[in-house]
Amino acid sequence: MERRVPRVADLAPLMQFKKPQLNPRTRRLEKALTIEDLRRIAKRRTPRAAFDYTDGSAEAELSIARARQAFSDIEFQPAILRDVSAVDTGWEVLGAPVAQPFGIAPTGFTRMMQTEGEIAGARSAGRAGIPFSLSTMGTTSIEDVAQANPHGRNWFQLYMWKDRDRSMALVERAAAAGFDTLLVTVDVPVAGARLRDKRNGMSIPPALTLRTVANAIPRPQWWFDFLTTEPLAFASLDRWSGTVAELLDTMFDPTVTFEDLAWIKAQWPGKVVVKGIQTLADARRVVDVGVDGIVLSNHGGRQLDRAPVPFHLLPEVAAEVGNDTEVMLDTGIMSGADIVASIALGARFTLVGRAYLYGLMAGGEAGVDRAIAILSEQVARTMRLLGVTRLDELNAAHVTQLVRLAPRQAPLSQPL
Repeated sequence: MERRVPRVADLAPLMQFKKPQLNPRTRRLEKALTIEDLRRIAKRRTPRAAFDYTDGSAEAELSIARARQAFSDIEFQPAILRDVSAVDTGWEVLGAPVAQPFGIAPTGFTRMMQTEGEIAGARSAGRAGIPFSLSTMGTTSIEDVAQANPHGRNWFQLYMWKDRDRSMALVERAAAAGFDTLLVTVDVPVAGARLRDKRNGMSIPPALTLRTVANAIPRPQWWFDFLTTEPLAFASLDRWSGTVAELLDTMFDPTVTFEDLAWIKAQWPGKVVVKGIQTLADARRVVDVGVDGIVLSNHGGRQLDRAPVPFHLLPEVAAEVGNDTEVMLDTGIMSGADIVASIALGARFTLVGRAYLYGLMAGGEAGVDRAIAILSEQVARTMRLLGVTRLDELNAAHVTQLVRLAPRQAPLSQPL
């Protein structure tokens, strides 16, 4: 092989040095290419109790593991030689446009994860053209979220409390602030056993113990932000000193029935969506009440461990009630491919909780922007690789659910 001395003209095109990024937040977020990357950054930067509250689920954490595995256990069926130069990732959800087939799910205690909290999520969602959902257990007021996202779609998630008057006062405030959708969550009659929180002694606000101080030493920015900003409190209820589980069991009403759901619907002027559906029979009963949408969800695995996997339920539920209501999905979504697979199997919309919070913990509002950008890029790329240019072109022929967990016998249609 003949060799020669390289010429400057040959080397010049290779000498493309990237301008250094001096902002450490921007630098670390640019390196995050997946939601899992954001999760790793979040874990490094967030004290254990706050990170585990976000990352963990109930008991042995089987429900969330199975939900994520279900998305891994799919096979896409792409079509080739299609013109996919332009892709439209939006359509209408609950009577109004969305730019992406996902929105931000309601999450409690959000400012505990990172002090920008719900404001960061609402602003990012508004810029991205997707809905933001505020939890009853949120740490930013209904009115402040509306002010942060004045032109976007804000949804309010309702837990029915034992004090019905206080619950409905929140509903009235959300309606007055222009929230267009009420998410009625129905899978929390009592708190799930979130063992990570118990082991961490997780309370609201976080308690300063020798263990938490030791854990804070390598995470000074989190503690600086926490101690120099507005004290953590619930924006929709009185201050609480105790564990999260104790709070939930004190507040939430285990007597709520389908009749109460109909009553709630009559009080709300906008769209009503029921979140926490886990069986086909309950989906049918809720639709018969006349709601505008349902969310197949096991609460991110944070309530009943070994609960049904929402993604597994999706095809059957969509076939049964999809013409009567809008079927949505959450739990286990960690990529845009998960979202595309859900739309293909009959979901109208999806909600992401942990994925958004990992971004928040990794970099505040900029981190939420990065999480949304990652998911959006993955949605568009997956659609192109499947050979589709619009969401309504996706269908069940694009996705095969591979079998890992199969019942030994067919389940009863409704628990006895």
